[in-house]
Amino acid sequence: MKYVVLIMDGAAGYPIPERGGRTSLELAKTPNLDALAKGGTVGLARTVPPGMEASSACACMSVLGYDPKAYYKGRAGIEARSMGIPIGDGEVVFRCNLVAVREGKMWSYSSGYISTEEAHTLVGALNEKLGDDEVQFFPGVSYRHICKIRGHEDTLQAECTSPHDIPDKEIAGFLPRGQGSKVLLDLMERSQSVLANHPLNRERIARGAIPATMIWLFWGSSRLPDMPSFEGRYGLKAAMTSGVDLLKGLAQLAGMAVLEIHGVTDNLDNDYAAQANGTIKALAVHDLVVVHIEAPDEAAHDRAIEAKIEAIKKIDGEVVSRLRAYPGDIRLLIMPDHPTPIVVQTHTDDPVPFLTWGTGVKPSGAVRFTEAEAKGTGLFLEEGYKIMDKFVAKAGI
Repeated sequence: MKYVVLIMDGAAGYPIPERGGRTSLELAKTPNLDALAKGGTVGLARTVPPGMEASSACACMSVLGYDPKAYYKGRAGIEARSMGIPIGDGEVVFRCNLVAVREGKMWSYSSGYISTEEAHTLVGALNEKLGDDEVQFFPGVSYRHICKIRGHEDTLQAECTSPHDIPDKEIAGFLPRGQGSKVLLDLMERSQSVLANHPLNRERIARGAIPATMIWLFWGSSRLPDMPSFEGRYGLKAAMTSGVDLLKGLAQLAGMAVLEIHGVTDNLDNDYAAQANGTIKALAVHDLVVVHIEAPDEAAHDRAIEAKIEAIKKIDGEVVSRLRAYPGDIRLLIMPDHPTPIVVQTHTDDPVPFLTWGTGVKPSGAVRFTEAEAKGTGLFLEEGYKIMDKFVAKAGI
């Protein structure tokens, strides 16, 4: 038996008024997902425990079968693990986005999806001007980076807001606040002059691209607790493919192999077919492969309705189609990690639809893979992290 877990990041959502009150999953043409829904089990699962942040870190940890209440201690630490950044005694790390602010409002949480190459240049300048024995910046992918701070553990007490939660809003009311916020605010303020005077930003402006005007610090984390290995816990040799450091970090924490597949990205330009083919190839040496696709989430943050629908269609046509044609015993688990509704442009903690299909799985009566169909089956997992136990069990869900 082989197993594949397909995480359609942020694919679930709310009804969209300008699209006849239908969700993105309902609007997308998904013949493969619909066929699996008719032959498999569909239900709802709560991946974000009550009171916890609706982040991909927390939600994906649940999907992988780990209780976030026990193991989640902050997102930045997971990304740092993926990037090979050690966190020592007295050190903390924060996600450090390159953002664009215009007239006091959040213009772009991604600086127009700045390229990784350009971003690395700017992060290098930040290290040169702001880095010292206490502060160090580490370049990541596109707009996502890490800032390590030494000797100021109280910064973890600061109340921070994700920049993708405040599109087109005045940033003044969302800056870090409370105990420990002074250091974060100082770095964010000083970053503005470094970036404003950088020739790369002047070049971006000249060609009509969105400049990176400041850094935004959030999702603070200290050193992470050890997690039991996935193989030790579930008896399966596992691997993961993803275009984002967060998921790669989770894979490493769980002792999973990280697959490097050319063309896999963190955005809408992802090579879906290559990711599917790489997954099938990896099944020759692994029992289970986790496939994480970021594109629906990124589109939803930008309120790009058609782009989110297109991302779901491509997942169906280029990934699900290949997985369901696997020539052997296979079981699939397909689900978003959390909803990212177009109408709010950020993550929510609502339960998400899940679909299992394959060897040993019985139909539950659904005819499509949508939020409404999942609710209609009456199957609900309150503790979403238990879904992995049920998925790999002999009888399935």
